[in-house]
Amino acid sequence: MNTDLTTLTVTEDQADARLDRYLRRHVEGLSQAMIQKLCRTGKIRIDGKKAEASTHVPLGAAITLPPITPAAELPKVRHVMTMDAHMIRDLEASILYRDDAVILLNKPSGLPSQGGKGIAVHLDGMLDALRFDGTERPKLVHRLDRDTSGVLLLARGVKAASALAAAFRGRDIEKTYWALLAGVPQQLAGRIDLPLNRIESPGSSRSEAASRKDPEASKAVTDYRIIDYAGKKFAWAEMSPQTGRMHQLRVHALALGTPIVADATYGAAFPDGFAPQLHLHARRLSFPHPEGGFLTVEAELPKHMRESFIHLGFTVPETAKPKRSR
Repeated sequence: MNTDLTTLTVTEDQADARLDRYLRRHVEGLSQAMIQKLCRTGKIRIDGKKAEASTHVPLGAAITLPPITPAAELPKVRHVMTMDAHMIRDLEASILYRDDAVILLNKPSGLPSQGGKGIAVHLDGMLDALRFDGTERPKLVHRLDRDTSGVLLLARGVKAASALAAAFRGRDIEKTYWALLAGVPQQLAGRIDLPLNRIESPGSSRSEAASRKDPEASKAVTDYRIIDYAGKKFAWAEMSPQTGRMHQLRVHALALGTPIVADATYGAAFPDGFAPQLHLHARRLSFPHPEGGFLTVEAELPKHMRESFIHLGFTVPETAKPKRSR
């Protein structure tokens, strides 16, 4: 086995993308011509098998790249950050739950899950600090947007990552988000079934609502209910995505006519008296534990959302302790 290979694991929000597009997003400086050449020669593989540049990458797939050498002109994929004692303490303080198979964090708003062009500080670069007594580096199983806070799941090894990827593929993961909406939807509960297209532009990516007849569109479904509201101006929404598309909740909230507060990308206003940070939080994650049973973990609201909720008179329930059923 070639231990010099670099491996990337496809997370839920990245699934179904073309291999060449996936690699260009995640490996800075890797050109289309280089990708095609490496695919032709079998040096880029998906789950150990040769793949075409146009192959759509499945959830949980392991994409391997050849050794990074000057001759191959491939940049390094993972940037391992140098962390001081303060950064390590903050990272450890964000741990919500930990055992031999998984770690769950309360990711702060503003911290990217993974690196990319112009991103020097990101969670993926910090994961060596979370080895503890384990021999393997923890692996991201899914991602949250840079400005979304809340529960983020890590696998403590390849075996756990494989089991969790299978759970995501089977839709056995229950994700619950809280959002503060600018406005109140006409229907206080329902399902948003609206396909999305991913739009790439230099330095940014976004999603847009698409026609059901568009063959390039990805299915996107979100269940929601309004927990509370303040007049007609603001609503506290609980949103449960049934699929995992990029910016899915943000675009679906916009489709309701009630964008998430302080979501500059999708046209929401920045109301006076509210922090200029996205008001979207991954509140709860429930999933089959790799070693058996079902684990449910909740994360407290970030400071800016808690202050906004208090300002609007919303009563926020206590955060439940992690619970694992056997």
